[in-house]
Amino acid sequence: MRWLVAVRRVLFDALGHFNNDDGWAMSSHVAISALTALFPFLIFATTLASFLGAEAFAETAVHLVFDTWPAEIAAPIAHEVVNVLTVQRRDLLTFGVVLAAYFASNGIEALRTSLNRAYRVRETRSFLHRRIQSLVFVLIATLSFLAISVLLILAPLIERFLDSHFVWIRPYLGTITLWRFIIAAAVIVFGLVAVHVWLPAGRRRLTEIVPGILFTLAGWLTGSTMFAAYLDKFSSYVTTYAGLASIMIAIVFLYINSVIFILGGELNAAISRYLAGRAKVRRVRE
Repeated sequence: MRWLVAVRRVLFDALGHFNNDDGWAMSSHVAISALTALFPFLIFATTLASFLGAEAFAETAVHLVFDTWPAEIAAPIAHEVVNVLTVQRRDLLTFGVVLAAYFASNGIEALRTSLNRAYRVRETRSFLHRRIQSLVFVLIATLSFLAISVLLILAPLIERFLDSHFVWIRPYLGTITLWRFIIAAAVIVFGLVAVHVWLPAGRRRLTEIVPGILFTLAGWLTGSTMFAAYLDKFSSYVTTYAGLASIMIAIVFLYINSVIFILGGELNAAISRYLAGRAKVRRVRE
């Protein structure tokens, strides 16, 4: 069947380019960059939130970041992150916090590099342009987290108001934990769209990036579930790495997610190449 041939060609193109273009090594780069950018980002975001008067931001930010992680992976790290973020900081404009923002932007740059290679495009924008864009991403993410944290703080008040005035909506209100998960999932979807549209060189329509985003979301859900099941039943990380177990688990988890993320970009590029080839053949025949 023709569609099976098309699927085979697209998958072979995507997987072949991923393997031949050092996709496994790039996944390691993205995973380590994400881990090293995560803590500076949360420190910068918490400091900015405290400066703006949102003292309860730290715990909310941790929920937004870790609620979509399997509990076996997130719980040990999230607890320590909260301890770090609740340290009082009043040095928003000092060198340390500015440096934290810069290191956080390195994670964005790792995503840009991996997507440029996945989409097979050459970067022509200047270093300054790229770095400013990455810092803007960090700032927008921080302000978005701040806005969401305010909404989550107000959520109990809104829930009580709806419960008392609209009885019919009561079964649909759910719990605050559910809303946190929904909001965190929405942030992930919006973030994926943003990085695929704006980070790599060139221009892509929304329809051109949807397949890769859907693949990434499905892959993350499947991979996270399988990795959590593995940790629950077969893992020996704790006996092997002792106190470093939570960090090693996080690195492996982020590596799996990085492979899936880059493959999402490879899939979009392979589909575009296949459709372009088909269009060229039709024009020749005409």
